Amino acid sequence: MAFDALVSKKTGALALIAAAGMTLTPIPADARPAAPTGRQTEAPARQSPSGLSALAWMVADADTGRVLASKNSHRKLAPASTLKTLFAVTVLPKFSANRVRQVSAADLSGLGAGSSVVGVHQGSSYTVADLWRGVFLRSGNDAVHVLAAMNGGWSTTAREMQQTANRLGARDTTVKSPDGYDAPGQVSSAFDLTVFARAGLANEEFARYCSTVRAKFPATGGAAVQIENTNRLLAGSHGMARYPGIIGVKNGYTSKAGNTLIAAARRNGHTLIATVLNPQSGALNGVYKEASTLLDWGFNRVTHAEPVGRTGPTDEGS
Repeated sequence: MAFDALVSKKTGALALIAAAGMTLTPIPADARPAAPTGRQTEAPARQSPSGLSALAWMVADADTGRVLASKNSHRKLAPASTLKTLFAVTVLPKFSANRVRQVSAADLSGLGAGSSVVGVHQGSSYTVADLWRGVFLRSGNDAVHVLAAMNGGWSTTAREMQQTANRLGARDTTVKSPDGYDAPGQVSSAFDLTVFARAGLANEEFARYCSTVRAKFPATGGAAVQIENTNRLLAGSHGMARYPGIIGVKNGYTSKAGNTLIAAARRNGHTLIATVLNPQSGALNGVYKEASTLLDWGFNRVTHAEPVGRTGPTDEGS
């Protein structure tokens, strides 16, 4: 996928935006149509895809910001590692890819028990690009901790992420742990996560990292190991075929959040984002199958579907 650079002046971590073949038209403030009074009502059932068990989901056109269909798009749920999209939107623009960090014990302190890791070791040195590949491909909380330490610390990074969410209009999100690890009070929504993914895809580096299937990661002794993206729609692994046109973005899982996924794909000149939170079916690869269903549904309707949300000053929550 080719990415054309576009410089846009934004505050804080959004100072540099590179367009991934899309505009930055805001996503509608809600995934439900506004009634004549401006109050929100549920979209008619005929407009929505069927056979989905997720507690919340949304499919949106990343190029125009139109929400094509949704369910419980503002329901506040644990996001798991999909919150790393907000972490990347906030922190990624701050450090050059070739900057080197020698990891200290303090960098890795506070790593949650059972965290997903890429294999960052105290005393070893990594480029920033290495660390971001660890974040996006292996969902490495150890890599997140090192980048957060470079950014001024865990609390500082959480605070900046909250500021970024607020600036993007993502009002359902409360950040407690930058890596998405379960923490009391930490929530996001299908709507907000779609906003984060869309902001991320507008950054050339983010788009490149989140679409990388395999890469080399430094190992002890100067060797390197190959790591593969845990997003099964992207890697085409664990019983899932690679989704046609897939370009990322991020998957996650915790016992509290269940399976979560933001999946973006580009086909026939359109980029769609499907966000799925906590499928209840219990089906193998359920979160990937439901995201595929949403993307298929969206691509079949993107040129003629009426959006189920719109921007405007009368939209409550806009």
